[in-house]
Amino acid sequence: MGRGVYHWGSLAVQERVGVRDAAEHVGRSIGTGIRDVAAAFLGLQPHLVVGAADGAGRVWASLLTGAPGFVRATGPDRIAVAGGLPQGDPLAEALATAGTRVGTIALDPRTRRRMRLNGTVEVTGRGFAVHAERVFSNCPKYLQKRQPLDRAAEGAGVVWRGDVLTPDQERAVRAADTFFVATTAEADGADGADGAGGVDASHRGGLPGFVEVSSPGELTWPDYAGNAMFLTLGNLAADPRAGLLFPDWESGALLQLSGRAETEFGAGGERRVRFRVESVVESLHPGRLRWSVPEYSPHLGSTTT
Repeated sequence: MGRGVYHWGSLAVQERVGVRDAAEHVGRSIGTGIRDVAAAFLGLQPHLVVGAADGAGRVWASLLTGAPGFVRATGPDRIAVAGGLPQGDPLAEALATAGTRVGTIALDPRTRRRMRLNGTVEVTGRGFAVHAERVFSNCPKYLQKRQPLDRAAEGAGVVWRGDVLTPDQERAVRAADTFFVATTAEADGADGADGAGGVDASHRGGLPGFVEVSSPGELTWPDYAGNAMFLTLGNLAADPRAGLLFPDWESGALLQLSGRAETEFGAGGERRVRFRVESVVESLHPGRLRWSVPEYSPHLGSTTT
């Protein structure tokens, strides 16, 4: 069963860490159908994280926002998203192109619930749809609890681009307690006959400072013990391209990084991911949602692997 759910990259990491049995069990939760409870959850969400590759092959993670109901299940294996990404977002063109492989994650800070849906894009008259290939929920580990406050006024957006972090952006990364990571397994034959490849979007959480900035072009973070699937690290074993999204929850600003990452395995089961920045987009878009200060996850008191 594991061969159909995990590609060789995830299997290799699971074997190295010694969690194949656990991964086999957890992998049974991955399906292609959207259950009623998942459909109801999606309909309540004010935002959706989407990961994909742009036209140049760079992988990014982006954030779509809207009134609850802008994301909804329209069938047993299809979701529709009204609207699109703000002007200037690096994935705007990719999400307007039929057949783009995407990974999505709907995360609700109000309830510490999340679900992931990966598939391919269909362009629609109101936005786009995703035909699901993999659907599953995750445990609430390392999710911070927040409450929505308001939406910023409409108006012109601001987009800044660079190829390394500025000092202010470095401070924002060090202060982050949450970020999202998009990865892909489409290189090196990982997207094989077992159908376990494609793009994935995942969440990482920790206390402020858990992401370290080594230089304006490099940062690292610890890989905490999770669900034993190792989808993100498995993808990185197959294809080092990755995209990071750092939301500033209180202002609504977004910091997007695209680059390459690798996993470093240390003694005692410790793992760290090292990310090298290749492109940076910082934006402040109208209509962005602002959230309260966090109530940190109780799991963050025991984050050893």
